[in-house]
Amino acid sequence: MPTYRDEAVILRTHKLGEADRIVTMLSRRHGKVRAVAKGVRRTSSKFGARLEPFMVADVQLYQGRSLDIVQQAESLGSYGTDIASHYDRFTAANAMVETADRLSDAEATGDQYLLLVGGLRALSRGEHAPRSILDSYLLRVMSLSGWAPSLDECARCGTPGPHARFVAQLGGLVCSNCAPAGSPRVDERTLTLLRALIAGEWDVIDGSSPADTAAASGLVSAYAQWHLERGIRSLAHVSDIPSEGAR
Repeated sequence: MPTYRDEAVILRTHKLGEADRIVTMLSRRHGKVRAVAKGVRRTSSKFGARLEPFMVADVQLYQGRSLDIVQQAESLGSYGTDIASHYDRFTAANAMVETADRLSDAEATGDQYLLLVGGLRALSRGEHAPRSILDSYLLRVMSLSGWAPSLDECARCGTPGPHARFVAQLGGLVCSNCAPAGSPRVDERTLTLLRALIAGEWDVIDGSSPADTAAASGLVSAYAQWHLERGIRSLAHVSDIPSEGAR
């Protein structure tokens, strides 16, 4: 069908000509979509702010040869304003949509869409610390993409744990026999937090100490950066900001 409709979260936009934009979206049923929103930069545009990053919309598109055309857009989730008004939420959201853009394609699953929408919603409402929301999102979306870190057995030889060495390049925890020299030792509290981040156990996550949270964030960042190869540029702006508690 040349015309189709779907729910989509806006990942990024680029200017095109004097009044148009190319919009990159992660949709629920059609994976990642790139489309032209004509006239969206004019003050009289019928789309308004519905096609800005971090927004969720019900969009109708016309299937083009190289880029689709946005015909209609109705807002489903207006998260952009609440995210952009807090620097730590904004930087975390940028890292999330950059990761989604890197991991998703036309075959992306609806679970990837729902995970991103849930993360942006939580950020906009200030439900948890932005860095924790980001860390949970990164671990869960990596798992959905087939790169779940090994936290209970050796990632290299499969020996059952417990193990105390985490090596991002090898896929997670490794036993003492497989661990390269100088591999960092991970505290059991940090491992408990990593498991909670993957499972979405927010009572455990919110109750963790700043030291354990920082240690887990460092491991999550290293793991995600390694497996995405080129790295996540937005993470550079997230790493040193203080955590914001739930509001």
